[in-house]
Amino acid sequence: MTLNAACQSLECYNDLVTELNHHSYQYYVLDAPQISDGQYDVLYQKLLKTEAENPDWIATDSPSQRVGDQPLSHFESVTHRVAMYSLDNAFDDDDMQEFYQRIAERYPEQSLMFSAEPKMDGLAINLRYEEGVFVQATTRGDGKVGEDVTQNVKTIQSIPLKLSGANFPTTLEVRGEVFMSKSTFEKLNQQQLDKGDKPFANPRNAAAGTLRQLDSKIVAQRHLSFYVYGWGEVSEGWAIPELYSEMIAFFGEWGLPLNPNATVVEGVEGMAGYYEKMLQLRPSLPYEIDGIVYKLNAIQLQQQLGFTARAPRWAIARKFPAEEVWTELLAIDVQVGRTGAITPVARLKPVNVGGVIVSNATLHNMDEIQRKDVHIGDTVIVRRAGDVIPEVVGPVLSKRPDNTKLFSMPHYCPECGSEIVKELDKAVYLCTGGLFCPAQRKRALEHFVSRKAMDIQGLGTKLINQLVDEKLVNHPDNLYAMDVETLAGLERMATKSAQNVVDSIQDSKSTTFGRFIYSLGIPEVGEVTAESLARHFKNYEALSSATLEDLIEVNDVGEVVASHLVHFFQQPHNQEVIQGLFNAGVHWPEPKDIVVQEDSPFAGKVIVITGTLESMGRTGAKKLLEAAGAKVTGSISASTDFLLAGEKAGSKLAKAESLGITVLSEQQWLEMMPES
Repeated sequence: MTLNAACQSLECYNDLVTELNHHSYQYYVLDAPQISDGQYDVLYQKLLKTEAENPDWIATDSPSQRVGDQPLSHFESVTHRVAMYSLDNAFDDDDMQEFYQRIAERYPEQSLMFSAEPKMDGLAINLRYEEGVFVQATTRGDGKVGEDVTQNVKTIQSIPLKLSGANFPTTLEVRGEVFMSKSTFEKLNQQQLDKGDKPFANPRNAAAGTLRQLDSKIVAQRHLSFYVYGWGEVSEGWAIPELYSEMIAFFGEWGLPLNPNATVVEGVEGMAGYYEKMLQLRPSLPYEIDGIVYKLNAIQLQQQLGFTARAPRWAIARKFPAEEVWTELLAIDVQVGRTGAITPVARLKPVNVGGVIVSNATLHNMDEIQRKDVHIGDTVIVRRAGDVIPEVVGPVLSKRPDNTKLFSMPHYCPECGSEIVKELDKAVYLCTGGLFCPAQRKRALEHFVSRKAMDIQGLGTKLINQLVDEKLVNHPDNLYAMDVETLAGLERMATKSAQNVVDSIQDSKSTTFGRFIYSLGIPEVGEVTAESLARHFKNYEALSSATLEDLIEVNDVGEVVASHLVHFFQQPHNQEVIQGLFNAGVHWPEPKDIVVQEDSPFAGKVIVITGTLESMGRTGAKKLLEAAGAKVTGSISASTDFLLAGEKAGSKLAKAESLGITVLSEQQWLEMMPES
């Protein structure tokens, strides 16, 4: 029989699987191959030939099972049996000292040992083994629920499909980091460029993008790696050792890959020394790391310390300092946020910052640009810390050329052409086209349909996102053209639900002037201010044509709010949308004047209402108090005169008592109210 002839017995086949897995372990885990690639290929071809002739022999841990399965349509959600927690971060020596001191104070008699390992810049994965056989892999997700990526993780050569050795638990969940090495990342990006595709920004993004491929054959081609760092569920009755490092050593005996730079150190000095060592080694490592993870080595102490809501009290991630590089500032553009805030963005000559290719960085606001004295054309210092958005720290003045340009904020929004204005006494610039601006579209619609605005039931965030993404709705007035057939055609919308939404849209046409003003989403104009404006101006024409001086006369309206109102109603696009609402039939009765009772004990007083009132709702109480001359506000302050406290009054009651504010029960308030 020739060397690559198929096995004629099951025993021969099993021996072949064992031999190939041994050589894979030597190559991918220990980085110490015992045969050449050519010799491995001969054995592998023999395996494939044997399995083709004897498909019922195929073992679950056969190397052939790593090549990838049929593409998935989606990933299934999986609830973790043991939650996957995050880690608290330490950014300097003081943070580390505080972490150590908290533990040392609790165990003053003990010499505290910590496991120390590089913090891999990858993705957390939970691997489940049953009877030593790999059965499932799930992502961390939100810590409680992740996604099943078993097919993709099977392709990672360093992860054993079957545990070796003995004495492992019947059920074992192994946790670790999936990552992409620097050399693999460089090859992948070259392949992307050769195909004309966009390169990945960094190894972590490449690993994340790879692991979320629905076709595991693509994952198999990208050669991901894995290191163990912990565990989840372990069979009841299996004796977990006393030390974390001992458990990790067991994983290595069972064939799982361990980080060769992991070790155990003593006390805060040992942690500091390991940190400095890895900081020096970092550039030469074959993979990206962004810090060090320290864990108390004694498992009993870990259990005693326990967890906070999000992280273990016995572990911490010491982050490396932000990395800084120099590059050229080519231009400054502006971006429009969901709230209309205008943010300057630096367009940079692409540069590698901590393993990430950066071409854009935030400049925060105009005040920051002026404070840092940044000019277009400068050589600038760019900083990136972990996953934080890169920022421009400042210019390198010694390299400033003569032809640099100062940046000035544009006068008009790049998204919608509306006027850009600066908020008084703030560094923020705002687009004033709130009803029309594409960047603010979803937020404007969410506010417009909210309960205190037009109160359109059934139009939640998900449905609004669908309507905008499908280009069915651009502005609030478009909602009134919605029909049942169009809505029912959307994902997860039945005809009955669509009819309910359409009915609610039509019902909202009859509203109040105050609700309408509030629904427009004008900056700083809340529900109370909107009602004050409605009572003062009585109709839209008077409000929209009011001057700054006219508006400041209104209770609750200062110079800032008045300025926002003037700019908002001056924008032609906002006027068009409002006219569209009127054309659709939005209307309201004329607000009635409130006759203030001059002899009321509440005339001119500031009142806050909290808790549940038995005799009426808070809205009804508010109207009665306003008729009695009171100003009803939503928050407690030193200027508050009374707190009307119903049943189940909460934090406002405590704050009022601490400030010495008079608290009235519902009965006391009603007895003080003048007869109408």
